[in-house]
Amino acid sequence: MKAAVFHGSGEPVTVEEVPDPRPAVGEVLIRVAGCGVCHTDLHYLDHGTPTFKPPPMILGHEVSGVIVEVAEGVEGFTPGDRVLAAAVLSCGACEACRVGRENICENSVMLGNHADGGYAELVAVRAKDVFHLPDEIPLVEGSVIADAVTTPYHAVVNRGRVTPGDWVVVVGCGGVGLNVVQMASAVGARVIAVDVVESKLDWATRLGATEVIDSGAVERVDKAVRGVTGGGAHVAFEVVGKAATQELGLSCLRTGGRLVLVGYSPEKMSLNAGRVMFREMEIVGSLGCRPVDYPRVIEMVRQGRVRVTELVTHKYSLDDIAEAFDGARAGLGIRGVVTP
Repeated sequence: MKAAVFHGSGEPVTVEEVPDPRPAVGEVLIRVAGCGVCHTDLHYLDHGTPTFKPPPMILGHEVSGVIVEVAEGVEGFTPGDRVLAAAVLSCGACEACRVGRENICENSVMLGNHADGGYAELVAVRAKDVFHLPDEIPLVEGSVIADAVTTPYHAVVNRGRVTPGDWVVVVGCGGVGLNVVQMASAVGARVIAVDVVESKLDWATRLGATEVIDSGAVERVDKAVRGVTGGGAHVAFEVVGKAATQELGLSCLRTGGRLVLVGYSPEKMSLNAGRVMFREMEIVGSLGCRPVDYPRVIEMVRQGRVRVTELVTHKYSLDDIAEAFDGARAGLGIRGVVTP
């Protein structure tokens, strides 16, 4: 098969002919229709973040496609089924999995990190982490549900515990941030979107934001938030991955508020612990999404309560994968998808 092969940070990804993967017991073989381009890939490509499986390997963790082969031990799937693969595969046996927190599985396997991923014509995935994709959801565009939509669902519903009527601030309106906006709006929150790019703020409004704030056009974002909300947000989401924006999110909260860290950052943020204690605030992390929630998100998309088609603004062939990564680096559009 043809695949885009990662050889190491700082080196070009090359499109090569590699052996077809063979599904092991309990796995299905998927012919990839779409694989979303995520900024996580750029950490491996540009920033020296190591993959668990040493290069050469195949990146890509937002996979949709059609099953072409079912191995022994698989039930509920047949060749020809339209499917979506979870970005992170859980073991189902560790303590985290047994208490229902599979997204932080102690033995997790991430496609395009621990195992070869979806920038290829074929990928083998454990069937327990594969989900049927209804006909109403376009197969290529549906790939972004695997991470760019399910991660915001987990952040909003499980970690942010957003309820109808809450004031929510979303700091950073990239691909994941915009989906935090529409998820929070879908559960009935009043959403304030914060970014410095006008086009992203326009998209936030289209996806349900009640208010938008251009952080480069106001003296203090937290003061502007308080003016809109009458005291600050109930929940703030940081979806950039920088210490400065994490601190900004915290400053936008009202007493008793909750900050959810969705963006990854190796930086250390400053924290006034006394303020957090005295105002009984919470700071929580949010990683990925539990497998049990994937069918719920897929159903929200099927019903049209969450949109994905419009968010895929660029599609690339496998041969044009370098252009796809350049587009992600430049913040081009909202989400790109590679179509092997």
